[in-house]
Amino acid sequence: MPGGGYAWNVEAVGYCDMDGRPAFKMAIREVAGRWHLHTGHFWDSGWSVVDVTDPARPEVAAFVPGPPDTWTLQVDLSGTTMVTALEQIFPNFGGDPDAEFEDGVLIWDIEEPLRPKRLGHFRTGGTGTHRNHYPGGRYVHLAAGLPGHTGNIYLILDIADRRRPREAGRWWVPGQRDGEASERGGASGPDRASERDGATTAAPAGHGFCCPTGADVSLHGPAYVAGHHAYLPYGAAGMIVLDISEVSRPTPVSTLRFSPPFHSRFGVHSVLPLPERGIAFANSENVTYAEGPAHHNSIIDITKPAEPYLLSLFPEPVPPKNAPYDDFTTRGGWRGPHNINHHQHHPDVERQGNLFYVAHFNAGLRIYDVSNVRLPREVGYFLPPDPSRRYGPMPEDRLVTQTEDVVVDRRGCIYISDKNQGVWILRYTGPRGSEHRTTRHRPPRTP
Repeated sequence: MPGGGYAWNVEAVGYCDMDGRPAFKMAIREVAGRWHLHTGHFWDSGWSVVDVTDPARPEVAAFVPGPPDTWTLQVDLSGTTMVTALEQIFPNFGGDPDAEFEDGVLIWDIEEPLRPKRLGHFRTGGTGTHRNHYPGGRYVHLAAGLPGHTGNIYLILDIADRRRPREAGRWWVPGQRDGEASERGGASGPDRASERDGATTAAPAGHGFCCPTGADVSLHGPAYVAGHHAYLPYGAAGMIVLDISEVSRPTPVSTLRFSPPFHSRFGVHSVLPLPERGIAFANSENVTYAEGPAHHNSIIDITKPAEPYLLSLFPEPVPPKNAPYDDFTTRGGWRGPHNINHHQHHPDVERQGNLFYVAHFNAGLRIYDVSNVRLPREVGYFLPPDPSRRYGPMPEDRLVTQTEDVVVDRRGCIYISDKNQGVWILRYTGPRGSEHRTTRHRPPRTP
């Protein structure tokens, strides 16, 4: 185990310092026997391609500069197409509110992984896009900041012509549009849809009583598509399910709220639906420092998408016995779950089975056995040594580990990124939940 870190059932295989550019979101792809990790960055505008063919000797093989004063955090890919986000940098991350920036998404040809070719640029005209989902094919699913709206909304982008991407449909929570009153919807179940601007629909899943802070109602993304349903992690508005059979007219199916009792800001940050198992994973993102309501990491029953309900909560990480802190809430930095092994649409990513991987901010990587969806249990963790150099202003208090993203390839290589250090490559060495079968979740029959 590297000096200053902790591990249980996980071994460190390799480390890449990213040439001094800490990575954020990552996507993995194999081409002709070579493995390439495509990354966005925290404190540098641009994208790196890391050759991880030998996970013990990773190296940055290419860097593509991005536009100045622009966040280029997010990346997703399918086949030879890569989609990268462009966004205004948050002030607490060092952004200048008055600086000019690029917004929207870029579409790339990555047939030659080390020579990405820019094909198209879709502009939102607002703050840009955050976490987006590209499962392949014609449509990209965006979390987009648009003029005249508060927070990000859902926008479906048609990239049939990669050089001329165009909007195909959009949806937002009432109250997000300027001058529009918010409406109160039920805790779950179908919501009454209302049409606005022809091909645009919205539903009363807004803040009001359940979500008192309107600014917290925002699609963090990605909107994850499963069949004709899109599962939206909509911050304080909860997990929202839409029917996108007609992409020009997304139709509300259900809403499952988490705020309250859990915190409002990024109350639902990620959703990963697995319809074949009848479940979805969801989690919040806690961006406070030892304050406020609790965060959550959850498993949801989606056997009936119109009637989702909570099945279980993941246990909170416990510090190692010899750690110099009593809990992760007061350790410093952001705490709680963040990103997961989300890119289940890609063939080079490990399929979601008994093991669930979570980047858990100041608690590092956490691995859970989810073969029993009513009783998830921790089976491994990796806490990197705390960073020795501060690259940017976050975290705002102590310089501690802030594990941001996790990707697991089909070889079993686990990649984690951090705000202030490079990418760790790990391998899980513990049990894989073989004592339980990974089957479709079936609720008990009612008498």
